[in-house]
Amino acid sequence: MGHVSVAEIASLLAEHDDFVICGHVSPDGDCLGSQLGLARALRSCGKNVTCLLAQADPIDYSYRFLPGIDDMVVAEQFSGKVGMFVTVDVPTADRMGKAAAELHSQAPATLTIDHHIAQGPFSAYEHIEEEASATALIVWDIAKQMGCADDADVALCCYTGIVSDTGRFQYQNTDARSLVAAAEMVQAGADPAYAAREIYQSRSRQSLALEGRMLSRMELLCDGAFAISYLLRSDFVETGAQKSDAEPLIDVLRSVRGIRVACMLREQQGSVRGSLRAKDDTDVAAIAAAIGGGGHRAAAGFTFKGSMDDARALMARTLRDLDA
Repeated sequence: MGHVSVAEIASLLAEHDDFVICGHVSPDGDCLGSQLGLARALRSCGKNVTCLLAQADPIDYSYRFLPGIDDMVVAEQFSGKVGMFVTVDVPTADRMGKAAAELHSQAPATLTIDHHIAQGPFSAYEHIEEEASATALIVWDIAKQMGCADDADVALCCYTGIVSDTGRFQYQNTDARSLVAAAEMVQAGADPAYAAREIYQSRSRQSLALEGRMLSRMELLCDGAFAISYLLRSDFVETGAQKSDAEPLIDVLRSVRGIRVACMLREQQGSVRGSLRAKDDTDVAAIAAAIGGGGHRAAAGFTFKGSMDDARALMARTLRDLDA
């Protein structure tokens, strides 16, 4: 019980036959890549595996190329057998949503694999590496331990997780371990050009329409050190966009010359979802944590219970305080 090594995880996985793997709500590339990469590795060992979607929201189009993604099941619709419930890229049970959290609580064996700052254990076994650039990097190590790292699909899924969570190897979390692992994945059959084309060169026209609105509202603070912008619910209705169409926009803000921290706000029903990205050593996870969110030092998020005007005012004050 408690923390287990990669070698111990491989042994644990060998002891079970029926697996459910779940990530967090609004899954990103690391979450989906980690789920599907681990699932592929387990299936190659003859295991029965179901990957769950925490919510019924459409999967971001950029990740629909991943092998096995069409077989994912919405958590509330799952009724199969659970021998071991594995969570990946999930820091707390509530980040899986109610249906998946209930399945997890009833599972006879549970395992968490993650790279987020731990907020207390919620699985019987856990392996958390806060220094890992992506959860997919840990999944790759597990696949190697299982003898499944020569599978091109495992490699592509894990490569997607790493390339997305390092921002195409541009973020501060990019390190030698990530680059070495990426090279191993390419050698095993992952195609970097194919992954880049699907992830970064397949944006919808609706996403570009949202970008125009977001840029028109961009506010620069402290002589351009900080950028804030936002999207309203009406923007999605009027452009026909989905939530996933807004995902690339925080990096557009972050790309502006001179920016230290970018903040993107998206209006929800009764709340505002915020994303933070840092280009310097500013700890945006600490900022998010103060509002009930979390994440990594250079990339974090939060949900603000209130209006967009109040959220914008709060973030403007918070960012200005960094420059004081």
